[in-house]
Amino acid sequence: ERNPPKVKAKVKVKVEVEVKSAIVDNPPSEGSGKAGKSHYVVQVGEVTNLYKTSKHRTPGHNHQKLLQLDLHGFTKEDALNALNDSLPQWNGIAMSGSYPFVVPVEIICGCGSQILSEVVEQWIKCNDQVANAPKSRKK
Repeated sequence: ERNPPKVKAKVKVKVEVEVKSAIVDNPPSEGSGKAGKSHYVVQVGEVTNLYKTSKHRTPGHNHQKLLQLDLHGFTKEDALNALNDSLPQWNGIAMSGSYPFVVPVEIICGCGSQILSEVVEQWIKCNDQVANAPKSRKK
């Protein structure tokens, strides 16, 4: 026969907590107020192959270093100029490589006011030769 389940003893502990109210002066949010991304990993290259790439590489394939562009401290205009100046170079690297003629690029925009993040996001949407990189799949 089974015994009935044990009953736990209830211990009451009275804890006094002192709550201090602090006023935090947050800067007013401009725009949508949503948090952006601190960096973007994108695919640059042949338009017809941007969405055909995968993370898998053939054995012995010389995996190149991820290209980077750091936009920390840039103004909107400087960031757009840097992105537009870098695009032909990245595209040239992609086209001189092997099939699918696409290279990954990391664009770092930082965690500040998210202005640069919004600029980069719009730039990606406006350029046919640039696409967000596929998210890595965990096995």
